[in-house]
Amino acid sequence: MNELRWMVVPMLLLVAGCSLPNEEERLAEQGLPPTDFVASSEQGRGLYQQYCAECHGRQMRGVELKGPPLMHGYYKPGHHADLAFYRAVKFGAQAHHWQFGDMPAQPEVSPKQVAHIVAFVRERQRRGGIQ
Repeated sequence: MNELRWMVVPMLLLVAGCSLPNEEERLAEQGLPPTDFVASSEQGRGLYQQYCAECHGRQMRGVELKGPPLMHGYYKPGHHADLAFYRAVKFGAQAHHWQFGDMPAQPEVSPKQVAHIVAFVRERQRRGGIQ
């Protein structure tokens, strides 16, 4: 009987017009790119300028009264893992190190774009000695 149930349930979903989300859709719901996605720091450079520089500064040094510097030890991988960046973009972030106020979610930035931006930020941090 159990075997029959495992065959019937997926068939009912298909007949009802429902489908189970694939892995990429599940990851996107969490603000993450596909697991096999390869980010480019070069692409991240332009995306950072487009979406992040207004608040975090063109050189990642922050903007007075708008947003914190990403070229700071608080944002090194050991303190804020890459996942923190993905979650901040997808869900927003509550202010906790700085007094700039909360970061709102950025729904116009896709998980793949965030991956490129994170690659760019991490590359710049490494070159700046923030590891």
